[in-house]
Amino acid sequence: KKQENKRGKTSKAWEVKVLEVGSVIWSKDSFFSPTRMSKSGFSLFIALLLYLMGFLLPSRVSAIRKDIGFLEERSCRTTVQGRYLISDDEGNVCDALSLESRTRCCPWKGERFSCHGCNLLSQCCNSYEFCVSCCLNPSRTILKQVVKIKVAKPATAGTYKTLFDFCSGRCRHNSESVVHENAYHSEFHHCFSLKSNASGANLTQVETRLLGIDVIVGSQGDSCDAVCKLRGQLCVMNKLSLLNQCDVMKRYMTCKGSCIGSAGADQPAEVVEGAPRDLYPGACLYTRTESMLSCDGSHQHTRRLCPCA
Repeated sequence: KKQENKRGKTSKAWEVKVLEVGSVIWSKDSFFSPTRMSKSGFSLFIALLLYLMGFLLPSRVSAIRKDIGFLEERSCRTTVQGRYLISDDEGNVCDALSLESRTRCCPWKGERFSCHGCNLLSQCCNSYEFCVSCCLNPSRTILKQVVKIKVAKPATAGTYKTLFDFCSGRCRHNSESVVHENAYHSEFHHCFSLKSNASGANLTQVETRLLGIDVIVGSQGDSCDAVCKLRGQLCVMNKLSLLNQCDVMKRYMTCKGSCIGSAGADQPAEVVEGAPRDLYPGACLYTRTESMLSCDGSHQHTRRLCPCA
């Protein structure tokens, strides 16, 4: 716009209205006004402005990650090839034709740590490969205990170095199940139990009577009916009496070293850790009155041991 100054002369003035990237309006007495600025000075100002814009505007270039590496290639140890099956040290079982030639691993399909054909009470299986697979489950076999076990009886014998060494060796050799030479007490002669499998005739009888039964530790507060239903099975009530024994419960539960006789429809069961002290947290409970055994019994502070099929 035009303004009249004190001397009566007309001049152009520029006022800063807004500050926007790429849009500058000059003030009247600015040092950088075109009347005071040479062409080279104007170019220098534009360069300075663009330089400042580089700091003010967010950068569109993302940082480059330097922590991305290549995935390690699988490499497995396997059992000595059997007639049909192979088990790898990741807990997978496959047939010989499915084994990956480059990695020596079974394909990632099917159930890992499968206990197919195994009796979880005795920890014995009718297949060597599935015995190894079941044994490799860290929830069943604890590495810290395994590395303390000697490979053989002599005092000079070494100990197992890995869980796979233990499982592949333990499942193959089990003299307690042998009658003579190649004759066995039963088809379940591939065993991985840390303790002796011949601890008593009672457990052997229980093991036989539980064939075909899945023994499941339920969730806190659930009845056996609910536990089995979640697996698409039913609770087998006439098998509860077989589980209502301390030596059997200790196979599946920690029991904190104590097993207490009690009375309740939720037994056999284990008291959860968070239970009140007067309920003996961590202890296993069995009922002294077998007529009270029930599939639908439950208690808010116990986890039931259930026979499902």
